[in-house]
Amino acid sequence: MPQFLIKGMKVKEIQNISTQLVNELEEIIGCPRDYFRIECVDSTLIKDGDIIAECPMVQVNWFDRGQDIQDKVAASLTENIKRAGYEQVEIFFIVLERNKYYENGRHL
Repeated sequence: MPQFLIKGMKVKEIQNISTQLVNELEEIIGCPRDYFRIECVDSTLIKDGDIIAECPMVQVNWFDRGQDIQDKVAASLTENIKRAGYEQVEIFFIVLERNKYYENGRHL
């Protein structure tokens, strides 16, 4: 159930990279394609009263898969987003604890 929340990109840009991205992540993580959830989070960055461009920021919510897998996921996200025309990408991971995650009222 990896969930990717992406700020700083347009919906169409995320749609354009989503198939290749999920293909890569499916191979890296080893979970079925339907486990992946990609969300475009609409946001506006304001500095000193002006709206400014922001670099994409990706929040990954998932169960820990180890540093090696995490590094590969970060590399794949970075490469795909840079191919969409962005120079800078920020990614951070939030590790979910299985005993605190429920699906339909039950622990996984």
